[in-house]
Amino acid sequence: MKSKFIISELSKKYDSFLALAPVSLELDTGKITTLCGPNGSGKTTFLSCLSGLIRPTSGAVSVDGFDLYKNEVEFHRRVVFVPDVPHFYLELTAWEHLQFVAMANGIIEDFDQRAKALLEKLDLWEARNLFPHNYSRGMRLKMGLALALIRPFTVILLDEPTSALDSTGVEMLINELCLLREQEKTILLSSHDSVFINQLGDNKLKIHHGLIEIE
Repeated sequence: MKSKFIISELSKKYDSFLALAPVSLELDTGKITTLCGPNGSGKTTFLSCLSGLIRPTSGAVSVDGFDLYKNEVEFHRRVVFVPDVPHFYLELTAWEHLQFVAMANGIIEDFDQRAKALLEKLDLWEARNLFPHNYSRGMRLKMGLALALIRPFTVILLDEPTSALDSTGVEMLINELCLLREQEKTILLSSHDSVFINQLGDNKLKIHHGLIEIE
């Protein structure tokens, strides 16, 4: 059964400023939907509203019938968000972060094997016992991705996932996104990289002054 991620008349205003005009969409399962637009156009606001990081002014978001605010726990079991600047706990190492997320999601079985394979893929294995605030920006971005991938989900939202990655990191991300697409995950990502978008975007959205259009 395919997952349904439905956005209904979602909008965000800051006082009189309309950061996100009302938008209604259904994201396709097993497809990569890309969102492009200039700085300040509303990309991060849109993704933050979809993830629950920012409360929208109006509208609703649901996955498989579970509403973001009426069924928050079930919603977040299915939806994961990787911001462009991930935040971490100061007192936990990278490895401990992964353990924490795995335990919180009840998937600690075979954790060591899965976490090692994931960190090796992301080229973070040798730095697993460091605190993420000591990582470079590119490493922190990959660590944010690791925290998403270590747990189950049906929908993944990514804000500028290539912004701090080198060419090897971008190639790794492309391969991972293609694998997730084959696994029938629903993927929405924002990016300024037109080559990246053209290579991966099954469906393309454009945002300007908070107004989202289908390309």
